[in-house]
Amino acid sequence: MSKDGVARLFDRLRERGTGAYGLSDVSQLEHALQSAMLAEAQGGSSALIIAALLHDIGHLATDADAALADIGIDDRHELAGARMLDRVFGPAVADPVRLHVAAKRYLCAVEPDYFARLSEDSVRSLALQGGPFDAAGQAAFVAEPGHGAAIALRRIEDLAKLQDLATPTLNDYRAMADELAAAHVA
Repeated sequence: MSKDGVARLFDRLRERGTGAYGLSDVSQLEHALQSAMLAEAQGGSSALIIAALLHDIGHLATDADAALADIGIDDRHELAGARMLDRVFGPAVADPVRLHVAAKRYLCAVEPDYFARLSEDSVRSLALQGGPFDAAGQAAFVAEPGHGAAIALRRIEDLAKLQDLATPTLNDYRAMADELAAAHVA
């Protein structure tokens, strides 16, 4: 089951990840690979690296190509992705993915200059996602297991939108993903 789950996730990213990543000059797959590479370069754990690689898999959960944010709908991709990842990897990978949108809302609330560094897409999606957290939202986020990894993931993903950046391939992360999945099943 674990290798099959990893294969399905990697196939989904490979097959559906060729489309543009919002308004960026990179594809979904390029954004994913850049995120994983940055997590690895920063000394992230295997779980954080795979979470970075697959953090937006929820955008690819359906076969529809609709850009829901363009029509004012939050696709809640973080929840769809976390459900997919939890079955294969468990909470070490799924929780940072589940919380990476909340991490953006948190950082916008607690770091005065964070909002100014967001891409145009992230600003637009922030409005659909509820905007910066109020004090109660901040406290609830900090109480979540995995919130620290979600903040790390958020900071990584913010940087992973560079056109023509050389990265490892998707296959370069396969053994790491298989090991994490096998450890979850064991």
